[in-house]
Amino acid sequence: MLDYQKQFIQYALDCGVLKFGEFQLKSGRISPYFFNTGLFNTGAQLDKLGQFYAQTLINAGVAVDVLYGPAYKGIPLVSTTSIAYSRLSKDIPFAFNRKEAKDHGEGGTLVGAPLQGNVWILDDVITAGTSVRESVEIIRGAGATVAGVVIALDRQEKGLNHMSAVQEVSQQFDIPVLAIISLAEIIEFIEQDADFIDKLAIISSYRQQYGI
Repeated sequence: MLDYQKQFIQYALDCGVLKFGEFQLKSGRISPYFFNTGLFNTGAQLDKLGQFYAQTLINAGVAVDVLYGPAYKGIPLVSTTSIAYSRLSKDIPFAFNRKEAKDHGEGGTLVGAPLQGNVWILDDVITAGTSVRESVEIIRGAGATVAGVVIALDRQEKGLNHMSAVQEVSQQFDIPVLAIISLAEIIEFIEQDADFIDKLAIISSYRQQYGI
């Protein structure tokens, strides 16, 4: 686990974004942990979140020409990540879509920079992968290359076909999916922190049952 990943987990805990307990997921599974990026809901918290997204891209050493955020959750993500990226590396443009096409002014469904070159999609998590699929269509429709996706957390959890949603997206579109952290990093973190050692057996058991 890299230093910035450990810092991100601690920050998610401090902000109440990562919680341990019993949480029913949409799948019906009872998860021993829950992660909600919507709780990064202040200016300072969003600013720091962008730094973690930018660091993930920089650490991966990938080429980035444009950041793309699917409405609505992706909009603040590309905004804050582009700012952080400009501080850490270079200034890069960003764009996002509207849910409904604008029929006046410049019109269209896209806001921000033109989609060109290597475009990275930013999202919070991938569950069904619907927003990523829609984003891929928009980006490729504009003649740009979908370089990959960056998410905050990869639950590394298998679906009905024994692949995770992340694996399905990566395989279907032949693109990498980067995550700031995964369940593996969460487990490694609690293994090193005595305050959470009581959660280890429960989470490890959950991973053994549902993990990829």
